[in-house]
Amino acid sequence: MEIPAELEAKIDEAITHYPVFKRSATLPLLHLFQEHFGFITDEAIDWIAKKLELAPINVLELVTFYPMFRREPAGKHHIRVCRTLSCAMAGGYELLDTFCKHAKIDRSHNGHGHILKSEDGKYSIEFVECLASCGFGPVCMINDDFYEAVAQNEVPELLKKYQ
Repeated sequence: MEIPAELEAKIDEAITHYPVFKRSATLPLLHLFQEHFGFITDEAIDWIAKKLELAPINVLELVTFYPMFRREPAGKHHIRVCRTLSCAMAGGYELLDTFCKHAKIDRSHNGHGHILKSEDGKYSIEFVECLASCGFGPVCMINDDFYEAVAQNEVPELLKKYQ
């Protein structure tokens, strides 16, 4: 995997913040990779593992646990809708459907566990586990913006912010 010098300098600098256990730099490195490449590939997992002297599974387990990491490219504006119990009971599944309808995203591919995109690439959406606001469901994120207690009728206005 070819790593640009600027990215490698940021990686090396991030690692210096964890002099006792390099493993602790895993999350910052994953963020740097996703910021640069847009998502985390198998090659990136292997590269980070080697750089931190870890087994690739030690990096993969973080990528698959945290909902902010993507394993595939997303649209220009990425929507994450929580699907855990409290959000599901508050309307999370209906919220996902409403976002798909207004963002013109085809749900025929299920939408559980992978990213769905609009044809124009403007929006992508995925169901994620827990966005950590269980008392205010349903919750979602659009890019890095967090929204609580989102009503279905608010979706068109939310999407307008991201045009």
